[in-house]
Amino acid sequence: MKKLFFALSVCLCALGCSQQKHSNPHILIVTKMGDIEVELYPEKAPKTVAAFLSYVESDFYTSSSFYRVVMLEGFNTAGNVGLIQGGIWQTSDKQHPSVPGIVHESTKQTGLSHTDGTISLARTTIGTASTEFFICIGDQTQFNYGNGADSLGFAAFGSVLKGMDVVRKIQQQRAHEQHFIEKIVIEKIRRI
Repeated sequence: MKKLFFALSVCLCALGCSQQKHSNPHILIVTKMGDIEVELYPEKAPKTVAAFLSYVESDFYTSSSFYRVVMLEGFNTAGNVGLIQGGIWQTSDKQHPSVPGIVHESTKQTGLSHTDGTISLARTTIGTASTEFFICIGDQTQFNYGNGADSLGFAAFGSVLKGMDVVRKIQQQRAHEQHFIEKIVIEKIRRI
């Protein structure tokens, strides 16, 4: 009986330990070009991560897209400097205006920086960030606190762990000005 109890305890413990793969939440951005795995930092950007995960869990990003690309002028344009931006703006016009803005968590507050692979919320003015996000290609510290028109920067909240090759591949797709000629469909974003 003791052996059976011990065996059951070990199995339950192993099962419980396997339920949480990571100490921080991870998401998978699924595209036809490949998958992008991102680690989120709720201890540093709690409001941003909570809002983003609520959008993920509500399936907001199913059939959304990467629609914008920025290659910074004067830099190497071989996919090493810039960003790709995605979200529901170009794919769910009815839903986008109904999503409330998120309280801004600047990089001064979070201690994060816009380095290669950082995921951050896009915004116009403070409090307008919601479902639109971008992934940095190369270090983009000009998006940190202290820079830009209002000096408040953008809200970084995670980092790509796997799939920067996919991010760079997406960045290289044909574009006119800052918009992809053919949107890159985000099939789904899900927690892993």
